[in-house]
Amino acid sequence: MIGVPIIWVLGGPGCGKGTQCAKIVEKYGFVHLSSGDLLRDEVASGSPKGQELAAIMKEGKLVSNDDVLGLLEKAIRERLEGAKGFLIDGYPREKDQGVAFEKKIAPADLVLFFDCADATLVSRVMARAAASTEKRADDNEETIKTRIATFRSNTNAILSQYTDKTLTINAERGVDEIFNDVTCALDCVIQKKNVIVASA
Repeated sequence: MIGVPIIWVLGGPGCGKGTQCAKIVEKYGFVHLSSGDLLRDEVASGSPKGQELAAIMKEGKLVSNDDVLGLLEKAIRERLEGAKGFLIDGYPREKDQGVAFEKKIAPADLVLFFDCADATLVSRVMARAAASTEKRADDNEETIKTRIATFRSNTNAILSQYTDKTLTINAERGVDEIFNDVTCALDCVIQKKNVIVASA
């Protein structure tokens, strides 16, 4: 049993998930696991698996669930000791992934969905790519639009499965305003989790 909160953090590329996760880590001391970062680390390792993943990501397609889930499970197990909670950033990306995660690892306590208009997402990612010295293979407008379309088609199915634990947050606002909503939700989850663990 994982006795600390598990939070899924969802939102399209450029919605501000990374910024909010950094603030959560600072305030609550949670472990932040980005499925995208775990994949990119595997790619950077130059392993045969990493080369295979690189080709898929360059086309803007989704990496197989088994690959992502394996990377996530390994990362959670390695960091479990002393962890106050886990932020699973950018996962699940399709509804079967959520089912597989909860079956193999643990149920999610909360789903944070940062909602943004497509045009906002495209402009933010393009601005990020232009300002970055590290060029990512998937940061071009055509690939971004493919990623957003894929994200949209999958997200509604995911959220409809978890209506009882999903909080949709308007991510078009300022960082601090968004974080106020996040802290209210997390404070409730932590309090509830502590009660459950204490009575177990």
